[in-house]
Amino acid sequence: MDGGISENNGFKELKALIGAGRKKIAEGCRDFIDAQLDTEAMSILLFTSATTDKSKAVMLCHRNIAENLMAMSSMLNIVPDDIFLSVLPLHHTYENTCGFLCPLYRGAAIAYCEGLRHIQKNLQEAQATVMLGVPLIYEAIYKRIWDQASKNPKTLKKLKFGIKLSEILKKLGIDITKKLFAPVHNSFGGKIRIFISGAAGIDPEVAKGFRSLGIHFVQGYGLTECSPIVTLNRDVDFKDDAAGLPLPGIEVRIDDADPDGIGEITVKGPNVMLGYYEDPESTQRVMKDGWFSTGDLGYIDADGFIHITGRKKNVIVTKNGKNIYPEEIETLLTKSLYIKECIVFGKDDPVFGDVVVSATIVPEMEVIETLFEGRKPTEEEIYDIIRKEVKEVNKSLVTYKYVKDFNIRYEEFAKTTTRKIKRYVKD
Repeated sequence: MDGGISENNGFKELKALIGAGRKKIAEGCRDFIDAQLDTEAMSILLFTSATTDKSKAVMLCHRNIAENLMAMSSMLNIVPDDIFLSVLPLHHTYENTCGFLCPLYRGAAIAYCEGLRHIQKNLQEAQATVMLGVPLIYEAIYKRIWDQASKNPKTLKKLKFGIKLSEILKKLGIDITKKLFAPVHNSFGGKIRIFISGAAGIDPEVAKGFRSLGIHFVQGYGLTECSPIVTLNRDVDFKDDAAGLPLPGIEVRIDDADPDGIGEITVKGPNVMLGYYEDPESTQRVMKDGWFSTGDLGYIDADGFIHITGRKKNVIVTKNGKNIYPEEIETLLTKSLYIKECIVFGKDDPVFGDVVVSATIVPEMEVIETLFEGRKPTEEEIYDIIRKEVKEVNKSLVTYKYVKDFNIRYEEFAKTTTRKIKRYVKD
C-alpha cells in the first residue's frame, strides 16, 4: 500500500489514484488546481512520418494540443460511455492526440490492442465503440468481410440483399442495420459505432460500405505540424471522397491554384506548430505570416470540403505543363485484386520525348497463385496478369496519364509505423 493506493505487481489502479486525488483536494491541497501553465512553451516533441523526406522534430505547445482537442470534439460526438481500441503507435501525432488525449478529454476509456493480427479479437474483448485506424487496416477488414461472405453463395446473396434493403429503409427513416448485419457487428464485439480513418486517403467505396453495414465511418486530414487535425468529416455532415471540413478556428486556403483549382494547401490557426526543433531554416521554408505550407495539393469544393490530390513533391509535370498526381493512379491500380501495392512516378523517355508515367508494382501473389491450380506461376505469367490490370486502369484515365511503363518487385515497400509507403527510401 502507498498512501492508501492499492498496488498490484507495481501497477496502481486508476480508480485508486483518482480517489486519492479527490481526498487530497477535500483536505485543501490545491497544488494541481492552481498550477500555472505556460501555454506557449514547447510541451511535446513529435517526429514527422518521413514518407517523402527526412523526419523532423515538431515542437508543439499546450495551446496547440488543447485547441485541436476542443475543435475536433466539436465535430464528432465522443461521449464518456465510449471505449476506444488503440491500434496505432502512440509516438505518432494522430494516435497521440486523437486516440489517447481525446478520449481522456471526453471522459471515455481506452483499450490497447495486442497487435494488428488481434484487432478483431480485441474489439470483441473490449466491447469497443470507437477505433482509429489507417486505410490499410480498414480496407483489409472490409475485404475480409466480403471474402468470408463469398465462401457461401447464400450468405453472399443475403448480404447484398440486406444492403439494398437497408438503403431503402434508411430513406424512410428506418435503421435496422444492426439486426440485418448482426454477424458482422458481433464479430467486432457488437458495440462498435464508428471507425475513424486518417494518415492517408481511403477508397470512398470502403467508407460507404462500412456505413451500409451500420458502422459509421469518417476520415480526416492532418499533419504533425498541425497537432495534427486540420479537416474532419462529421458524423452528420460528410463526403466519402473528401478529407472533411476545416476545424473551427482553423483557416485553410489554396495557394498557386491551377485552372482546375488545385494548389498547395496552407493552414493558419492555433493548432499550427511552434516550429521544427533546432532547425530554423526548415521552419522558415514552411511558415510565412502565420501560414503553414503543408506540401499537400488539393482543392476546396463549393460546399467547403477539402479534397487532397497528392503531395507537391510527388506531382509529375509533363513537358506541355500537364500535372499528374501519382496518388490518383496508385488508388486505381491497388483496387485490382492482383496488385498489393505500388508506387507511381515520372520518368524521362527518349522514345516519347517527354516524361511518362511509370509504376513499380508489388503483385498480390496469394490471389494470383489461386489462378494456377497449385503450381507456381512463371514471371512471364505474373507480368501478363499485371499488364492486363494496368491496361484496364488506363481505360479510365485521360491519355497523358496512361501508365506506359511498369516493373514488378516481390518485396513490399518500406513503410512508416502508420503503414504509409516511404516513397524515396532506397532498398
